[in-house]
Amino acid sequence: MDIAKKILLVEDDTSLAQWVSEYLVEQGFDVALCQRGDEAVQAVKKHNPDLVLLDLMLPGKDGMSVCRDLRVFYHQPIIMMTAKGDEIDEVLGLEVGASDYVIKPVRPRVLLARINAVLREKQGSSDSSSDEINIGSLQIDTLSRDVFMDKQKLALSNAEYSLLYFLASNADQILDRDSVFLATKGREYDGLDRSVDVLISALRKKIGDDPQSPSKIKTIWGKGYLFVSQAW
Repeated sequence: MDIAKKILLVEDDTSLAQWVSEYLVEQGFDVALCQRGDEAVQAVKKHNPDLVLLDLMLPGKDGMSVCRDLRVFYHQPIIMMTAKGDEIDEVLGLEVGASDYVIKPVRPRVLLARINAVLREKQGSSDSSSDEINIGSLQIDTLSRDVFMDKQKLALSNAEYSLLYFLASNADQILDRDSVFLATKGREYDGLDRSVDVLISALRKKIGDDPQSPSKIKTIWGKGYLFVSQAW
């Protein structure tokens, strides 16, 4: 029998913490709870969780600071969870080391999908003998999250890395907007949000893909995006 993955939930809203904990336990996880930001680091050291689900607004210390402190020693996934929908908060959360970012109110299936996705990514990194994805001139180190193209290191934000990793992991498959948003944003596409398009544009510039006629990361109109492995 597989050992249940342990999640540390850092959340001060008692009712939210209760339903999230109960739902995740029903899904087969072992859940520990911490309700203060200034106690989160010690809770991680005590429980040694496989994943931290971290609220942004916490008593004692905010989630951004907690995430930054954890990344000094903790190398497992951290998913930030907040009621704020400001893209600046999302970018800052990813930049301080969050693996993903989920907006409240969170639907149970979406939360579960994000948790399973980051755990699979981490497990894939651990199981790989080289801990790398190599596609033509592209090399992705999944442990350090460093990306090289023609042996030159690319300067990518955490958000850009997450998107590139997802695309490269599903090379030569058309990925619809819902799946891309769910994998990189923790929410479904609302029909209006253009943030992924902005990230795609930024990635194309950094990999030298012609924005007018891209060959590496294509937009398939009406369907989604396509990472073309033969173009690298």
